[in-house]
Amino acid sequence: ILEAGGLFLMNTRVTDIITEGGRVSGVATSGGEKYTASEIILATGHSARDIYSILLNRGIDMEMKTFAMGVRVEHPQELIDRIQYHGKPRGKYLPAAAYTLATQSAGRGVYSFCMCPGGFMVPSATSPGEVVVNGMSPSRRNSPWANSGIVAEIREEDAMRYGGGVLAGLNYQSLLEKQAWQEGGMSQRAPAQRLVDFVEGRSSSSLPKGSYFPGLTPSRLHEWLPEEMSSRLREGFREFGRKMRGYLTNDALVAAVESRTSSPVRITRDPDNLNALNISGLYPAGEGAGYAGGIVSSAVDGMQAAEKIAEKHVG
Repeated sequence: ILEAGGLFLMNTRVTDIITEGGRVSGVATSGGEKYTASEIILATGHSARDIYSILLNRGIDMEMKTFAMGVRVEHPQELIDRIQYHGKPRGKYLPAAAYTLATQSAGRGVYSFCMCPGGFMVPSATSPGEVVVNGMSPSRRNSPWANSGIVAEIREEDAMRYGGGVLAGLNYQSLLEKQAWQEGGMSQRAPAQRLVDFVEGRSSSSLPKGSYFPGLTPSRLHEWLPEEMSSRLREGFREFGRKMRGYLTNDALVAAVESRTSSPVRITRDPDNLNALNISGLYPAGEGAGYAGGIVSSAVDGMQAAEKIAEKHVG
């Protein structure tokens, strides 16, 4: 890229998309610089929330899209091993067991997301005053815990209860992340509950030991999570307990909030040339644009955008 004249700017963010006569002409950055360009591939992550505000101010067409939010559940890895390996010890030659679960509750999807065998729950907030939980596995998968996001489908009618517009889903996300921060004690401690207590609507006087290193605070998640989310998650856990005997146990805990599964906003684009609908030269791509749901799909989407631009100049 450098040999072809490319430039990398570290510790720099885009503060504006510059437009002239219905097309992009460049970007302004946090360093006070402006860079001209006739085409821009906008390939941010889905947590770059400031980009959506920039686009909204520029009148660039966007729409709210369906996404998912919920909690992160953590079990002892030994328990998941026993379930998945049919009661037998894992042994040194078998990997830490994983699982994939999905069901329907009241017409909405409830499913596992980013399951991390032999892993850790990690803090993933991007701004002060919010708590976001996520998961990771080290290469050896050798942690004593297994964790997974368990999330419920969120549609426009859910988010609109908390404010309208194309950023309604983003506002819904942000509201719950701030509430999780409050419930966790206004720190990066995550509010949590024993799994069966969450499902049955009981307080947890204590919590099992967990991997989340900032710490956990007992909280009545079933009361403060929105009812449309909480009820579906609770029904989902009951179904998962039937599918995996032993899964529904108070030796497991749930922590909130698992909110960054995918973008709640889609930057609309032409399906043929991948150009943003109402501004020429802008190519939204990847997770932040609302057209991908992970590392590989984002990379493929970015490659397709680059190919469309190349076709304009070469073909």
